[in-house]
This record gives sequence, structure tokens and C-alpha cells, in this order.
Amino acid sequence: MKNRWLFVLSAIGLLAACYVAYFSTITRAAQPPVFHPASNPYSDGIYAEGIVESAQASGSNINMYPEVAGTVKQIFVKEGQTVHAGMPLLQIDDSIQRATAEQQLSQAQAAHAMLEELKAEPRKETLDVTIAQVQAATASLQTAKDELDKQEAAYKLDPGSISKDALDSAINAKAVAETNLAVARRQYDLTKAGAWIYDVNNQEKQYNALQKAYAASSALLGKYTLRATQDGVVLSVNSIVGAYVSPQGAYNTYTQASDPVITLSNGDEHLHVRCYVDEILVSRLPSPTQMKARMTIRGTTTDIPLTFDRIQPFVSPKIELSDQRQERVDVRVLPIIFQVERPRNVTLYPGELVDVYIGH
Repeated sequence: MKNRWLFVLSAIGLLAACYVAYFSTITRAAQPPVFHPASNPYSDGIYAEGIVESAQASGSNINMYPEVAGTVKQIFVKEGQTVHAGMPLLQIDDSIQRATAEQQLSQAQAAHAMLEELKAEPRKETLDVTIAQVQAATASLQTAKDELDKQEAAYKLDPGSISKDALDSAINAKAVAETNLAVARRQYDLTKAGAWIYDVNNQEKQYNALQKAYAASSALLGKYTLRATQDGVVLSVNSIVGAYVSPQGAYNTYTQASDPVITLSNGDEHLHVRCYVDEILVSRLPSPTQMKARMTIRGTTTDIPLTFDRIQPFVSPKIELSDQRQERVDVRVLPIIFQVERPRNVTLYPGELVDVYIGH
């Protein structure tokens, strides 16, 4: 009985082996491609990787970085929104800087009030006091003179009627009264002359310094509002309310690097395509007047003609766009910028990678 089952299992295994051997020899027809890959339209054309960018003078997008650091308080725009030059894009918390500017404004106002006070001298009430002091000193001098005249007249009539000590006291009293009058008159002249010109100049300089400090503080306060530098379209907003931003940008959790806080394009109907030609192929490039190019969008058969714009005459290391600071490569490339009119029936965005073929 046991040998019988072994025979059955052996027969099943032999049949299975024959089945697999037969079907493995059958050649199956190849599956049709999902799309037909683009081919080089030029007989001696050069291939290069390209990236779509907004049509800027530098060939790149407008990357917005704040000039100050702080916590995002409010975001005024959305991605895809059209903005105009000077329009606020993002507000950073400015409470400390605003308080500093207000303090410096108060100090400048106090210094200006002191300057106006110095320029307004002499004050009428103060001048009236000095006039009264002169009048009082004049009256005291007249009293001292009258007393001395009486003492001298009595001494002439009868030297024994007035002691020498009393006569000397009267003479000294007159001298003191004359001195007091002289001091009162000088005090009047000083008050009437007003503030010393050096005090006025010093206070004026202090006021100007505080005013400039307030102007600088106010200018810095304005930096807490990030504004559009020109008309354009918001491509990306890389921060949220409550996040920390700095002049280095906004921290990206995925790339662990800093990104621009906001990226703008110029919103023009034209786009630029920046392609990087390997330095080995630079010698095969046609002259700019004869250069032609076409691009294809990856994953499609869409073929779009390009118009030569310019060459950036500087061969630089090719870097990945994700982490430029840490990327180390030996390939060096020459950037060439082409212009393309925004297609009506094709979706094309800045930052999109395309295949570029260059010929003549």
C-alpha cells in the first residue's frame, strides 16, 4: 500500500515537470509600451536635462527671504494667487521691535521738546524775576548810600557823635549793596541772553541722533512684513502661522534644509527652460544663431519647440536641486537658457523636469 502511494506521487511530479517545461518554452508577445519614448529629432543632436523656470532676468524664480527672524504671525496670500509689487505677503511677529520703535520715538519727542525750550529762552517769567532782583538790589544800594551819607554828615558835625566802627559798617554796607547790584544786573543779562549756543547745538545733535535711531528702528520694523518685489504669481508658501523663519528661510522637515519662505514667478506668458549640457558635449554645440531646440515632457509624447535665449558662459558643477549644499559630484555642465511660450493645452509648471534636444 505504501509503495503504491509513492508511485502515484512520483507520477504527479513527473507530469507537473513536463507541464512547466512545455509552457516555459512558449514565447509570449511583448506588451505594448505605455507611451512611445521621445526620440532625438536632430541627426546630430545633443541631449540635456532641463528644468522649467519663470522668465526672469536671472533665469530663476523669485525666492523671498525675510531680512529678520521671528515667528510667523499672519500669511496674506495663497499659492497660485496673483500679487502686485509692494503687496504684503507674510507678517512676522513685531511686538518687541514695535515697542522699541515707540520708545525711541518718545525719547526723540522729549529731546525735541527740550530743544524748543532752549530756543524759547528767556522765559518771560524768569526774566521778570531777574528784573525784580535788579530793582531790589538798586533799592538796597540806595538805602546803604543814604545811611552812609547820614553817618558821614553827623561825623563831620561832631566826630564824637558817631563811632568809627559805625561809620566803617556803613561804608561796608554800601560796598556790599553795590556788589549785589552788579551781580543782579549780570544775572539779568545772562537770563536775557537766553540759552547758551553750545547747549542748543548739543541738544539739537541729541535730538537728531534720537530721530535717526527712531527712523532706523521704524525701517527695521517694516522688514517684519515681507512684501512682493514685483508683480507675479505665488508658486509656493513654505511656512505656516506659528512657525519660525529667519533670513536663511524656513526649515523643511522632509529635506532637513532651509527653503525660501515664499517663491514667486513673474506671471508672464513665457517660461524659461534651463538645461545643463555636459562639458564633454560643449564642443558640439552649434553657434547661438544656428541653435535650435525642442523639449519633451517626461511621460508624454508632447513635443514643444524652444527659442534660444542666452548662454551663461560659466561651466559649473552639476548639482541636485534637493540638497545643493551637501551634493558632491564631478560632472560639470554649461547652463543654456531657452524660452518657451506657455502652452494652452499642456500643463507646465516652473520646477518641472523636461528632456531637451539641441541641434541646428
